Amino acid sequence: MVKLSFGIVALGANLPTPDRRAIVTLRSTIRILHDEPDISISAISRIWRTPAIPAGSGPDYANAVATFRTPLGADAVLARLHAIEAQAGRDRSTGRWSARVLDLDLIALDDLVLPDPATQRHWVDLPQARQRTEAPDRLILPHPRMQDRGFVLGPLAEIAPDWRHPVTGLSTVAMLRALGPAGVAGMEPARGPGTGAFP
Repeated sequence: MVKLSFGIVALGANLPTPDRRAIVTLRSTIRILHDEPDISISAISRIWRTPAIPAGSGPDYANAVATFRTPLGADAVLARLHAIEAQAGRDRSTGRWSARVLDLDLIALDDLVLPDPATQRHWVDLPQARQRTEAPDRLILPHPRMQDRGFVLGPLAEIAPDWRHPVTGLSTVAMLRALGPAGVAGMEPARGPGTGAFP
């Protein structure tokens, strides 16, 4: 029997394309993930409207989180996610934390710590000033910024509140609680196809 791994992917978009708004891109991507071979979606959070980080750096984001099962390894899953981004028009050369048509982040896959605990810890501890200019040249799991991001933890708490970080042992709910109100400031659930002023 093929072993299926449990994965978490975060979805985000805040730039419109010529024919669709960011929130429509996110909904379309969710449908694409449902149809992706070897990736079986288990649960999907609501879509949330979240402020761009840092403040004023772009339009608000549409964000969601999905959990899935897959027989694929981490690098193969990441390649699938990058291919979906490219199909949506994502240009990965625009820099870190820039506005984007679509962003798919592999957050975790089973209890994998990649490429090794020391490297993962290095990126977790990287000072914020350096986070804007430095990026790893390989996949880091669990995602080194997940515990800092309300736009990941809020939606993840809807569908996997008891999931535990393989390094810290903290649950999704505990990490979200540790962020406090400031960590989710400005976030609100999207409420239908005509939601607000999404770009």
